[in-house]
Formats: sequence, C-alpha cells, structure tokens
Amino acid sequence: MSHPLASLITGPVLTPDEEGFADEVAPHNRAVVNSPDVVVGATSTEDVVAAMRWAAEQGVHLTVLATGHGATTPVTSGVLLTTRRLGGVEVDPEARVATIGAGARWTDVIPAADAHGLNPVAGSSANVGVAGYLLGGGIGPFARSHGFSSDRVESFTVVTGTGEVVEASADEHPDLFWGLRGGKVGLGVVTQVRVRLVAIPELYAGSLFFDAEHIETALRGWIAWTATADAQTTTSAAIVTFPDLEVVPPHLRGRTALTLRVARPGDEAAGAAATAPLRALAPTFLDAVGVLPVARAAEIHNEPVHPAPSWTRGIMLSHADDDLATAWLGAVGPGTDQPFVAAELRHVDGATGVDVPGGSAVAGRTAAFVAGVVGLDPAQFDTVLPAAAAAVADAVAPWTAAELNPNFAGRGAAVWDPATADRLQLLRRTYDPDGVLA
Repeated sequence: MSHPLASLITGPVLTPDEEGFADEVAPHNRAVVNSPDVVVGATSTEDVVAAMRWAAEQGVHLTVLATGHGATTPVTSGVLLTTRRLGGVEVDPEARVATIGAGARWTDVIPAADAHGLNPVAGSSANVGVAGYLLGGGIGPFARSHGFSSDRVESFTVVTGTGEVVEASADEHPDLFWGLRGGKVGLGVVTQVRVRLVAIPELYAGSLFFDAEHIETALRGWIAWTATADAQTTTSAAIVTFPDLEVVPPHLRGRTALTLRVARPGDEAAGAAATAPLRALAPTFLDAVGVLPVARAAEIHNEPVHPAPSWTRGIMLSHADDDLATAWLGAVGPGTDQPFVAAELRHVDGATGVDVPGGSAVAGRTAAFVAGVVGLDPAQFDTVLPAAAAAVADAVAPWTAAELNPNFAGRGAAVWDPATADRLQLLRRTYDPDGVLA
C-alpha cells in the first residue's frame, strides 16, 4: 500500500521497506544513518510545498537533506525531504548572476560560470551542495579576499513552514533574507538561489608540503606571518597524517606533513612575492603552488569527493600567537599520538569581517581563524575522537571566539551572538509557527 504522500508528490516517495529507501536517505557523511518514517525526493517547488503542508497537517517534523556533507545527527522519524533533484544552473553573464537549483553542487556551477569568464565564491570543496553551504555563510579559499560566500546571494526562493512560497531578498521579505544568509536551519526549504558571480582572471594558488621534522618551525612561522599577511591572500595550515592507502599518492602514503594551502587572486608575480615568505619558512618536500585556473580552485584543498564516514569538530579563534602554536602542537602535533587524520587552522581575518548592507545572520565575522579536526575511523567515533577533540578545545580555550559558524561546527554546537540568536528564533516562529521544520 503506497504512502499517502505518494498521490501528492511527483518525485519518489519511499518508506523503509521499499527498494531504494537506503540510497535515498544516505548523506555524503556515511557516519550518519537516517531512518525517517518516509522520504520524499522533491522534483519541484510544488513537491516541497505538498510535503511541507502534509507534515504540518499530520503534526510531524520535516527535515531537509541536500548532499549531507555536514550531517551529524540521524533523522529517525517524520518526513525526510531530499532536494538533490532540484538541480539546474543558469548564468546571466551580463548581470553576472547565477540562478542555482537547491540540489546543485559547486561542481555544477563552476563550469557554467567559467564558460563566461566568471566564478562563484565557492567553498574549499566543490563537491558540497550550494544551498546548504550558503545558508551557513560559507568560508572558502577566497575568504580573506572575497568574504563569506553568502555575502553574494541576491535572493532565495523558499518554502516556509506554513507551505508558502516566498522570494527573500533585500526588497522582499528582507527579514527572512537576513536570516537565510547565515542562519542555516529552521527558516524554510530553499528551492532556488541567485548568486552574484565575480571575475578572477588569474589565480596563484596551491599547497606547500613540509615534512614532520619541519612542522613546528613552519607552523610557528606561518602564524607569525599571518599578523601582516597580504589582504588578498587566504591561507590555511593542516597537519595531515596521510593513510597508507592506494587512493593516496605514493609520495604521501603513511606520511605526516604540514600542508600549507595558499590562494591569492592576481598575477604570478604578485602571487610569488606574497608567497615567498611562506616558501622560506622551512624546507619543503613538495611545492605545488603556482598559477592555477580558477575553475580548478578545489585542488588547493583537494578534499575527498566520494561518500565516506567522517567525524569533525570545529572551533573559531579570536586571534593567534606563538602561544597558540605551542598549544596546537601540544595537542595535535607530531608525536602526540592524536587520532585525527587532519587538524587544520584557517586564516580568515579579512573580508569575512565586513558585513553586507542591511546585515546578515552569519556567525563568526569577528573570528580570525577557524580550527578543525577530522577523524575517519568509525571505531573511534563514539569515544576516542570526542575525547581527543575535547582535549583540543581545552588546549585552545584562551583563544576561542564567542561564536562558531554552523558550517564548521561539526560535532560541536553552532553559536551565534545573543542578539542574532534571539532574532533567528523570532524569525523561525514567524515563518514556521508550528515548528514543522526540524
């Protein structure tokens, strides 16, 4: 017997006993196993409206799943709405605006924009979903030069908790527009977003790799360098223990290294000059920084693209100094026997600190760095990684910022400043008065 929603929805409607259910509810982060009462694969805004209104009538929660890169909490009841079929990208090269379906990933947007000599301000991984990324704000490899990615959103098409379709922009529903740029959850289901594109004709970018014996010198030097860093240059430093697996290049397998990521829009000469102090920090065993087509910017961080289980936790830092380097090395440096495959510090103190006209709900504008740790062994997800991450949090407590951006929180809790948090709660009650959205 088919589910009652099946007669209302164009897309697939599946219950746990039906073929295809497990694939439909699976997020990119396979550490999370969803088991809702029913999953709806939306193929249109009308499908979203029907699912929302049905959930409201039945008094059950509706949860949204796009790509699920940031999934941390399993959905165990109610309606799970998947948006992956709401794809499509249209670029207006004259207006420099891309209209993007909620199911699209940056991998869909980048080539469409690049065909017109334009670029989205995307994340460090081009594989993530556009809508979920922008709802959290979005910090990518151009954070210092171009700010939060959500700062370039022109408007959202969103289905509210009451099943109403509204356009949210600076002119229409500006209160909702404020909240959708950074408020992340509970404000509605985005079905389409319009984003301003930028022109970055040239890019000098890539990664410098320092062997374990040089990690301390390079990390301390990099943190000192960030105090006077070129405002156009965004960098991050990750201590990575590369698995001894065939998917890892042979020269990196089983190796612990510091990978220093660099992205600077501009020509080769300016990029080389800005990067010269970083190259001089310590001997590198691999120098992969140079001229890079902007459409290949995801190669800077080179994050995995295939679904797999992972465990992450993030912290935002108000500042950094040599004492932070000591604390970081003591917690996750070589010889500490920490369980993380990667422990990263991202320098974001730049355009991220400048809010948009009219303001936005983005958390973390006052932060100077983002710290994050990643684990990949499911056997460690329940106890080992949480304990180790708690120890890292304790170690960097003197530098921890008051806010934590939801896109980087991982297993931590996102934190907005009190005024923003209160305003977001009011917005959620306004646009979802019955609390349909989980």
